[in-house]
Amino acid sequence: MYERETKPIWTSATFLVYTGGLTVLLGGLAALAYLSASYGSGAQAGWALLVLVVLYAIAHALRGRERPIAAGIFAFAAVLAWAVFLVLLFEWWGWNGVHGSFKHWSWSRLALWLLILLAARDDRRRFGFPFIRLVSAVVGWIFVVDLVTAGGSFTAAVTLIVGLAYLVAGWIQRTPSSFWLHLVGGVLIGGSVLYWLHTSDGDWAVVSIVAFLFVLLAYATKRSSWAVLGTVGFYLATIHYLVGSPTALVEGAFGLSGSGSCVARPGGPPLCTSSASHVSPWSPALAFGLLGFFLVALGMLGRRRTAATLVPPAEPPPV
Repeated sequence: MYERETKPIWTSATFLVYTGGLTVLLGGLAALAYLSASYGSGAQAGWALLVLVVLYAIAHALRGRERPIAAGIFAFAAVLAWAVFLVLLFEWWGWNGVHGSFKHWSWSRLALWLLILLAARDDRRRFGFPFIRLVSAVVGWIFVVDLVTAGGSFTAAVTLIVGLAYLVAGWIQRTPSSFWLHLVGGVLIGGSVLYWLHTSDGDWAVVSIVAFLFVLLAYATKRSSWAVLGTVGFYLATIHYLVGSPTALVEGAFGLSGSGSCVARPGGPPLCTSSASHVSPWSPALAFGLLGFFLVALGMLGRRRTAATLVPPAEPPPV
């Protein structure tokens, strides 16, 4: 029996249910970490199975009492507990490829990803809880990368393709869980772009263009995650043009040497300066001020588009 997806409404009660369910999962994982010091791999798998059964039992009990949000968060926790159980079970059986590198093909590791995907798909259909789609999206990307790549630029290219596929799938489906396809897809696309383009001024100009396209996607898909990711891209590009690297601002703020230089001082420690210290005092204020006005303009453009779709056309006067 499959249920339609429930769209959770974010309230104080929903926040507490989400936080409580995930805290129960963390408690179970902490208990497994403690027990791992006292028992062998077989016993660890047994304890993990016990945690899994308890979480699934609570999820089904809450589902029977028509508590879809609480049931869904425990089902989400159960999927993660299922993943931990499989890892411990495979270790007990001697399938050590689970911890290997993606550069070395491992059928046991691929089987692990596939079993997690199957469990996540079944639970999402059974409980109708969109949050479980996050597990499917992340593990699905890992499965594809582990299956066909061995790292490097080819992995970034495959990641970009998977991100675009998530974008298309989320755009077509338009279900509550498609939010997670848009979010993970945006992270994968943005991460691939930053992998290739993160050094020169021209690279960051392209990043800014991609960030602008992300904002347009936010309006086209009505998914704000694209606007959030696009804003992150604008901030990173602004920091680059200010200090030469997004990490230099942090280095300068915390006194780390980073890409700066050190000058010896007699009778004292060397004086180290970051490249961020060469920025003019007024440059950050001007750059971030202009960025802020630009983001406001983009936001006002979106409000005008929304208002245009909400206001009905004026009726012609009676003849």
